[in-house]
Amino acid sequence: MMEREDGTPNFHRLISAESCSSDLSSDSCEYYQTEIFGLLPSSQAHPSLHLRDLPVCLQDKMDRVSWNPSVPLRDLPVCLQDKRELRERQHLQRSNIDSWDSWRQSQQKTRRRLKEHVGGAVSGLLPWRHTLHKIEGQFGVGVKAYFVFLRYLLCLNLLYCVIIIGSVLTPTLVSRAQDSSTHRSQGFQNFSFKDIFFGSGVLESSPVFYGFYTHRSLHLDCLNTPILFLLGMISVLFLSIIMLVRRTVVGYKHSWLTGNRFSSNLSYKVFCGWDFCIQNPQAALLKHNFIRNELRMDLEEQTFQQRVQQRSLKHWVQLIFLRILLNFLVLVLLGSSFALIYFAIQQKTKCENNWTACTMLEYLPPITMTTVNYILPHVFSKISEFEDYSLTIQLNLTLIRSIFLKLSSLAIYLVFFIMATEKHKVYQCRENEFGKEMYKLTIFNLLECFFNAFCVAYPRVLLVESFPSSKLVQLLGKKQFEITFNVLDLVYIQTVILVGVFYCPLLPAINTVRLLLLFYVKKFTVVRCCVPPQRMFRTASSSVLFHFMLLLGLFMAVVTLVVNINRFEKSTCGPFEGNRTLFKVTSVCINTLPIPVQTTIGYMSSEAFAFALILAEVVILTSYVSRGRANRKAIERLKDMLVMCSSDKRFLVKQHSTIMRRQQRPR
Repeated sequence: MMEREDGTPNFHRLISAESCSSDLSSDSCEYYQTEIFGLLPSSQAHPSLHLRDLPVCLQDKMDRVSWNPSVPLRDLPVCLQDKRELRERQHLQRSNIDSWDSWRQSQQKTRRRLKEHVGGAVSGLLPWRHTLHKIEGQFGVGVKAYFVFLRYLLCLNLLYCVIIIGSVLTPTLVSRAQDSSTHRSQGFQNFSFKDIFFGSGVLESSPVFYGFYTHRSLHLDCLNTPILFLLGMISVLFLSIIMLVRRTVVGYKHSWLTGNRFSSNLSYKVFCGWDFCIQNPQAALLKHNFIRNELRMDLEEQTFQQRVQQRSLKHWVQLIFLRILLNFLVLVLLGSSFALIYFAIQQKTKCENNWTACTMLEYLPPITMTTVNYILPHVFSKISEFEDYSLTIQLNLTLIRSIFLKLSSLAIYLVFFIMATEKHKVYQCRENEFGKEMYKLTIFNLLECFFNAFCVAYPRVLLVESFPSSKLVQLLGKKQFEITFNVLDLVYIQTVILVGVFYCPLLPAINTVRLLLLFYVKKFTVVRCCVPPQRMFRTASSSVLFHFMLLLGLFMAVVTLVVNINRFEKSTCGPFEGNRTLFKVTSVCINTLPIPVQTTIGYMSSEAFAFALILAEVVILTSYVSRGRANRKAIERLKDMLVMCSSDKRFLVKQHSTIMRRQQRPR
């Protein structure tokens, strides 16, 4: 919004038929017949909008704001007087409609209320609601977003466990119980403590790993353990795709609506942001902290935008050159980390009979990856500070670089491990060895979290509290909760779970326990060992990036699974042992089906059906893109209407003050 030299505001906005509608009462038609309407900034900006058209437009608006049972009155964007008038019109309409329409509208209202109650009950079942509210009030919405993301992954892994137990574990246990000749497990006779860390010994022949699930029939050709195992794993992958795509799309819509030329109203947060239903002093303090954090974020963003507008051309050239150098430094660091991981994998194959040396060499690749993934994200965070971006962009840029580091290091680790196993074909079950590597990465990450919390963060706090007068100790101080790096750990381990679930089916159950412990460990770290961040940031775009990174991890898991299926052509263990490859098992099942079903499946797997499916997807995507563009234009119009309403109000206030001053002058 700019003002011309004569003091009249200068606005430019889009105009369309939808722009006529506004939230005015029925008496507003008289307002448009007055002379002052022609002096309003909105009328001067668009003189082609005739006065005689406006009452009709208002009447159309009043016709549209009628009784819609699917929309409650409290959700309508009208004032209280208009809601009362609408309620009176509703009573009149009820008396004029027939019994069928009245019953249908009452059923719609009942379904809407039932949906609201069910949604409230489901949201009430979500764990840690009060804990998250407390964390949000003390440490801001950014730290809360991390714990919400952790809770989401916990629920997702619980769904994985339900699918795997129902389709993989239970049929295998039932078939083993029916077969009296089943080889009994060793029990805990040969159990060793190191088996928990290596996944060897008793665990290797337990339901944790792939080799436990042998080929067994359940009295039907299409009902056997290989088919159920395959269906369970495909269900896990499809569930991941559906959940992650949905969360990413919904989050992207929200971030686009609030991020595209969006500026919050500080006066609204100051005068209308308080919840007058609060009666607890602790809840009131949390609400105070939340409003304060919101105002800090708004002021920091406005300060940064003003600093960007004051940059000169020379400053821009220097900044671009500096960013190029810093990005080159990032590439050098990434290449060095990949070379270090390759060296660690090569040293792993040199294990001797010494138990201590073998233990260190077995965990040398996870230790190297954890060390690299811990140090380099901090370096990337410092580098992003010199690039002079806003805090939200700094966070997202650090996330992108760090997740590329973590996923690339995991991919390189998998590639080099596959190459090493091809050279040294001494394993009885190569699928089990692949699952054990993913198991060790998960266990080592849990150990690293405990070590970081109770051996680094907590002693640091005790040291600061024990020596308050020491300048060196106070310079060390309590650390801030680093959202970027903690989110990266969640994404990294979830990617490990998706990569290894086919060869370690109970890995989601292990990860569920790990996430449950991790929540309380991180809660202790945040509340006891951390201080609130000095700079706040918005999490709308960052939350979208969290789920997009999970999509990348899921894509990496699918690629790894396809590569391993082609690599393990003749499996030596598991449900696809011998010549029973994945494709042969499904073809045997399809051949037992009726001829029409075989024909249908054959057509669905042909190129003609794939071509038709691609055409249908193109049509659907085109329709969604068209709807998105139309909605984008409507949103722009609504934003411009808000600007013009503000300008009209300012103009009317100036006119009112001028008239009042003239009336107060002595004649």
